[in-house]
Amino acid sequence: MAPSSYQAPSRGDKTDKKTHSQSLESNLSNAQTTVAKLISGKGDAIFSVRANDNISHVVQVLSEKHIGALVVTDQNGALQGIISERDIVRRMAETPGQTLPQEVDALMTKNVVTCSPDDLLSDVLKKMTEGKFRHMPVVKNDRLCGMITIGDVVNFRLKEVEYEALRMKQMIVG
Repeated sequence: MAPSSYQAPSRGDKTDKKTHSQSLESNLSNAQTTVAKLISGKGDAIFSVRANDNISHVVQVLSEKHIGALVVTDQNGALQGIISERDIVRRMAETPGQTLPQEVDALMTKNVVTCSPDDLLSDVLKKMTEGKFRHMPVVKNDRLCGMITIGDVVNFRLKEVEYEALRMKQMIVG
């Protein structure tokens, strides 16, 4: 016996009300998120130093900007390297008390792994995890156009998952 609140469907109740709980678009939308989408929300501010700057200047900039790495550029803004807090800490362990006057060129990573705005976030996250680094410059047509961190990628993805969960809840509740 049906509950008293049940009302049998009548003719035309579900006309043109098709639902698509799973589609190729919905299942792959987050996997297809690009670096450009992350940067559009984060901003494209890039903080840089020069190869001949000393480490004390780098430490000051990192502290003032509350960031963990800086790109190293030439006078034209072309990428020459990257220097991170980790680079500085490692050098401090090797040369205690002698690190701050050293030049950036001596500590920076010169073969920088970069990404483009069109790269998928999932691919970038994989590169960062495999390479064990937390910062990646974004380059388009040989020009710097941003910097992303592993934290940026994780936070962006968490927001997407929260939004996805909210959408699912709204679909279920109505």
